[in-house]
Order: sequence, then C-alpha cells, then structure tokens
Amino acid sequence: MKKTCLLVLITFTFQVLTWAQEKQITVEDIYKGAFRTEGMDVLRSMNSGKQYTVLNFDSSNQVSSIDKYDYKTLNKIGTILTSKELENIPYFSSYTFSEDEKKILLSTEVESIFRRSTLGIFYVYDIDSKNLIKISDAKIQEPMLSPNGSQVAYVRDNNLYLFELESKETKQVTVDGVKNKIINGVTDWVYEEEFAFVRAFEWNADGTKIAFLRFDETDVPEFSMDIYGTGLYQQPYVFKYPKAGENNSVVTLHIMDVASGEISAIDLGGAYYIPRIKWKHQNHKLSVQTLNRHQNHLIVHTVDANTGEVSILLEEKDDAYVDVTDNLTFLKDDSFIWTSEQDGWNHIYLYNKEGKLVNQVTTGEWEVTDYYGYDQKKDKIYYQSTENGSINRGVYNIDSSGKNKKALAVEKGTNRASFSMDFTYFINTFSSAETPPVYTLHQAINGKKIKDIKDNQELSDKLKGYEISPKEFSTITVNGNDLNMYMIKPKDFDPSKKYPLLMYQYSGPGSQNVSNSWLGANDYWHEMLVSEGYIIACVDGRGTGFKGSDFKKVTYLNLVKYETEDQIAAAKKLSELDYIDEERTGIWGWSFGGHMATNCILKGNDVFETSIAVAPVTSWRFYDTIYTERFMRTPEENPSGYDDNSPFNYPELLEGKFLLIHGSGDDNVHVQNTMRMIEALVQANKQFDWGIYPDKNHGIYGGNTRIHLFTKMTNFIKENL
Repeated sequence: MKKTCLLVLITFTFQVLTWAQEKQITVEDIYKGAFRTEGMDVLRSMNSGKQYTVLNFDSSNQVSSIDKYDYKTLNKIGTILTSKELENIPYFSSYTFSEDEKKILLSTEVESIFRRSTLGIFYVYDIDSKNLIKISDAKIQEPMLSPNGSQVAYVRDNNLYLFELESKETKQVTVDGVKNKIINGVTDWVYEEEFAFVRAFEWNADGTKIAFLRFDETDVPEFSMDIYGTGLYQQPYVFKYPKAGENNSVVTLHIMDVASGEISAIDLGGAYYIPRIKWKHQNHKLSVQTLNRHQNHLIVHTVDANTGEVSILLEEKDDAYVDVTDNLTFLKDDSFIWTSEQDGWNHIYLYNKEGKLVNQVTTGEWEVTDYYGYDQKKDKIYYQSTENGSINRGVYNIDSSGKNKKALAVEKGTNRASFSMDFTYFINTFSSAETPPVYTLHQAINGKKIKDIKDNQELSDKLKGYEISPKEFSTITVNGNDLNMYMIKPKDFDPSKKYPLLMYQYSGPGSQNVSNSWLGANDYWHEMLVSEGYIIACVDGRGTGFKGSDFKKVTYLNLVKYETEDQIAAAKKLSELDYIDEERTGIWGWSFGGHMATNCILKGNDVFETSIAVAPVTSWRFYDTIYTERFMRTPEENPSGYDDNSPFNYPELLEGKFLLIHGSGDDNVHVQNTMRMIEALVQANKQFDWGIYPDKNHGIYGGNTRIHLFTKMTNFIKENL
C-alpha cells in the first residue's frame, strides 16, 4: 500500500513538473512567426520533366536567384539567374519562363490592389544573350509572354497593350479604358473576388490571336471608403461594387488578330457572366464558359476565331447553382476532361471533342478535390480526393476508362501533390493535425517514395516545449445529420471538472474547418486558450463542403439559417456533457463566420453567453452580386431569405457579451455591415464591445495589428467566458 501511494505521488509529481516546464503559447509567439513552418519555395517543373526551378531569396543580402534542381537527386545543378547579375534590379519577387524556356519574365516593385490583383515593374531576361529589357516605365498588370517569346501583352490603366521585345515598341490595343467605367483585359472587383481570376486575356497557341474580356462598369453603383492615412484630411477611395440585386458590369468577349490589329466582338447570345476563356489546341478555336445571372445554367461554347461562329460544346444545369472551376483540360485532339457534381458528388468526366460524354472516370460517395492533370502517353489521370475520409485528402491515379485506380499517397491526413511536367515524379506534401508538413519525392506511376526532402522536425521538437493538446476528431449528430467535429481539451483534462466551451466556425458554402491538416494561426490561438482551461470545439454544419452536393446546397436561398441552427444545436448537445459548463458557452468567427457568431448570440441567446464577430456580414443585401445571388438569388426574388437572418433586424435578442470588430478599409465585407449592427444595438439599448481598425482590409493585419486584435479577443474571452 505504501509503495503504491509513493508510486502515485511520484507519477503525479512528475506530471506536474512536466506541465510546469512546458511553456504557454502567447499571441506574440503566433504573430511574430515563432511557429512558422518550413516549406518548399514555389517550384516550377521544367519542360523536360527531369528538372525543376525554385526562386530563392537571400534576405541578408537582398538577392534573388532562380536555381535549377534535379528531380531524381534533388541536388542543385545550377543557377539560371541571380539578381547580382542585373544592374537595375536589386531583387525580383516572381518569374515566368517563356514556352521554350529561353526567356524569363521578372516581376519587381509589386504592390497589391485587391485580393489577387497587383501592379508592378516587369522585365524580360534573355538567358542566352543575358539581355534585360524593361517592359514599361509605368507599373502594369498581368504581363504575359507570347508563345514564341517575341511579345508581351499586358494591361495598363484599364487598356490592353502589346510590347515588341526586338524593336522595344509598344502598341496600345484598346483606347477606351477609363477608371470606374471601362476595363480591358483584367477583371472588375467582383469577378476577381468571386470568380477568382484577374488576367482576362489569353494568347492562342501560335500567338496569332488574343482573346480578351471587356468590362463596362458604367452602370455599376460606386462604393466609397475613407482612407485615413497620416495626412490632415482623409481621402475617399471610390470603386465599383455591385451589391446583391444591383447592376453588374456588362462583359463582352473580343478577339484581336495580332498581325492586323483588327478586333472582333463575339456575340455570345446575351451571356450574363463570362467566368472562363481558354484556347483549344486548334489555334483558331476558343472555349468560353458562360453563366446566367442565377448561376444555375453553365454553357461551354466553342468560338471560331476566324469566322466568329459560336456553337455549344457542353451545358450543365442545377436546381441551385453550378460551380466554376479551372479543371477544364483539352487533350491533343481537343477531347476534354471536365469535373462536375452532376451525380451528387464532384467527379471527373471525359468528353470527346464534340462534347459527347465518353465516360465518367471517377465515381463514388466521395469528392474529387483537386485535378492535377492527364498523362496521355500512359493514360493516367491524376487527382486528389476524399476517398480516405471527408476530413482527409489522398492522391490517386486512374485510367481514363475509370479502371486501374492506384493510391499514390493516402496516409491519414492531407496529401497534396506537385507533378513534374511529364508526370514522371511528384513531390507530396503531407500534414495532419499532429504532423507539420513533410515533403517527399515519389514516382508518379505507382507512388513509390524515392526520398525524403523536408520534415519540419525542428518545429516538432520546438513544440514539445509548449502546452499543445491534440485535436480529437469525431462526428456529432444534430438536426438529423452526422456533422464532422473536433474538440481540443486541456492537457491536464479532468472529466470530473467543468470547463467553459468556445466554439469556432466559418460555415460558408463548400468550406471546411474540420480538416485533418496542420495547424494555422487560429489553431495556435485556440491552443493558447486551451492552456488557460478552455475547451475548443469546431463543427462543420450543413452547407459546408466535401460531403456531397445535397449536403452543401441544402442552405440554398437561406444562407446562415440552417448553419445557425446547427451551431446552436451542437452547442446544446455539447453542453450536456458532464465536463462542459453549460453556463459558459461562447462562439466566434470571421467574415461568414462572423455573421454566424452574431446570429448565434442572438438566436441562440439561451445557449451562448459570449460571442466574437470579426468582419461580419450582417445583411446579405450589402454583399456582392456574384457570391450572394449564387446562393440566395436577388433580394427582389427572395426578400425573406435576405432579411429573416439579418441580425440587425432583431438586436433586442442580445443577452450575452458581444464583441464586434471590423477594419474600416475592408473592400470585401464593408464596414457598413458593422456600423448598421452597431446602430441597431444602440437603438435597442444593448451594451456590447466593439473595435474598428483604421484602414485595415478584410484580413485586419499589418505591423502589430494582429497582435493587438488577438490580445483584445483573448482579454474579452477571459473576462466574459
């Protein structure tokens, strides 16, 4: 008996000492980069498929270099270019090879415009002659080398230009570009944000034609934000932003004959959206994807650039909406690969060049989450999917017939592949909730590992000195659905004690927070709170992704209604656990998740005592056309869908503690959303806390901003939950 007591005492003492020696994560640790993972710099496979290039940057000397490596050995075999060799460029931030890999397009002095768009000073470097040519003295957008490397097309001040490298002559292709009126060759704000592309022009294969989109923003309403800066007076920033139900840009397709300069307008029969254009292998054939305003009828057209004739290649309809992807791939004979949810799950399909279905390549109650490409020589299609569980990702290949599937990288967690140009090799990036990114080299045909590259062991060793608790993955059944969930408990968890619960979610259509992948910044913050005695839970409710289109699209016409119901129901069920203090339940989220956190503290006022909403939407009437109408149609068609779940319409429901945060320079979810919520709460005489970050965009970052923000959030949680 004495020996047993002594053993228990020693064990307990050892555990206490171990916990005492472990450091707690701080907000400063997180946002000053203490837990940054070591990754592989963006690599580009060379045409041979046997070598790849990497942009390396020596921060101590401010020198950039493009270095060449061998796939098989991973050894560096040479340096193609270093900024030391260039008189006018101290360093460059990205690069693109010409198709023959004899020229390099270099970007410098890059500055952001919106989420994806940038301006910069660009050069073309000739590898053989070592000649460096500046494309324009002014900052330009989206330069693209012609297929033969002799010209560069780019956009400046909303107009399309051509630059001839040999003569150094510049030709202005369009002349009607005007800020906030006409845009040629790049997208407007809402296309950039919601269709996820900026460059709206494409060279054909032999460089004789350029197809481009023209945006007429004249009738799109303007939005104005004050930029406070450091001057005596604030400055208005005015841009075109179509809110739900308002006018969009009138978008038209044009094709230029490069030799003559002649531009032809293409009649697409009144197409409303043109979210993708892509040339086929036949030089004069262009594919064009169009959508109606409801985004439930997608057409892939074929345009004959010589005659202007338009025909339909493929049509897809859905009762809710059709997603736009970048997976359309034309094979040598212009048959093509397509991905679709037409059978209820996202899968790969093969069509002939006339648009007739050859066969469905993948099938099953799981989703293709990435399409990597098709090796026609070996008849192997490469893709990533959820075949090993909706929270996991595996890499596979399969014949175009749908037979002979091979699992290439399927360890439980998240596997992502980057293939060599000829599909001989791929570099796999694996991570899980317990393992930081590990990089390995594999044979593409069978997945056999050739060698290890990087494993982030240094970070793993470092984290052993901190209080880190594992994510416990499970499902929770609420409202008739099994929802993916994870929970994080304190390291010294005692099931006989009561713990406060903080729920985190995003909940947007097709999104996923419950993922078996490595930690992000929010995860480290959650770990910090767990070390303070909180339990964290995250539930992916109805409307989130990778569990079939029916599950994702059930929220159609009623965004945040079912999502809110699921979070409230999940919180109620978790509160029934013996170790959860049902009087101390909180929820937080950002953007869509901020909308959810606001709705939950109001509609779930008998469940949630605390909520933090960062950059929330508070009315879908305030958000953009493409995103909002995809899921809600227009306010005129669906007024109750817009208003019944808009939290400033029921501020009187607030009973708990509420923190509302926004950046005043948010071009995406305008601070108007928060201002309207504030006014509603004030008029309802409801006390709450709030913070506005001057000139900060939707990400609310820069300098010490994130440290200040998350310190504020931490203090709020500690004081109110």
